[in-house]
Amino acid sequence: MEFKLFDKYDTAEVKVRDVSLEPYINLDSKIMTKSYGRNVSKFAKYKSHILERVANRIAVAGHIGKKHKIITGRASGKYTHNMNIILRTLEIIEQKKKENPVQILVNAIEKASPRDEITTIEYGGARYPQAVDVAPSRRVNLAIRWIVQGAHQKSFGKKKKMSEALANELIFASEENMESYAMGKKNESEKQADSAR
Repeated sequence: MEFKLFDKYDTAEVKVRDVSLEPYINLDSKIMTKSYGRNVSKFAKYKSHILERVANRIAVAGHIGKKHKIITGRASGKYTHNMNIILRTLEIIEQKKKENPVQILVNAIEKASPRDEITTIEYGGARYPQAVDVAPSRRVNLAIRWIVQGAHQKSFGKKKKMSEALANELIFASEENMESYAMGKKNESEKQADSAR
């Protein structure tokens, strides 16, 4: 029996076009996307539903530059609170685009995930930047992080709510619009890798 997400959104028709990312974007059909932290095996993060991963990322944005950001205030560590932000975001996307919002989320993650980045290698006492391919699992992680960070920067201390900012960020990223913070970070990462080849 196929369930709809939150009894609203059908994930059966959602397609992941990037073959390499498909194993890392979990779109299982379930009503509630909650794992209760039970995924503790190797690569368990990828067994969690993609919406749950975005909700978890809202609580802790990760590194922005050298600083590790913990977003406080509206986005606390409360699962229900974070999932309400996701729900409102999906509703806003559906109103604006008249499409399945889960498909737009998947498109945004695919478009915002970088293919190359740089790492530092030490050779003969000197450090050099070296271009490397990004693993598919890391591509998904980076895309989710940048999308949430972009939404947070546009809503923190401003009139715009987190759900509105996240909806705009997802729509811009899915359209490859450069107003998206995630698209800017992706381009920056790939340009740095090109110059380090």
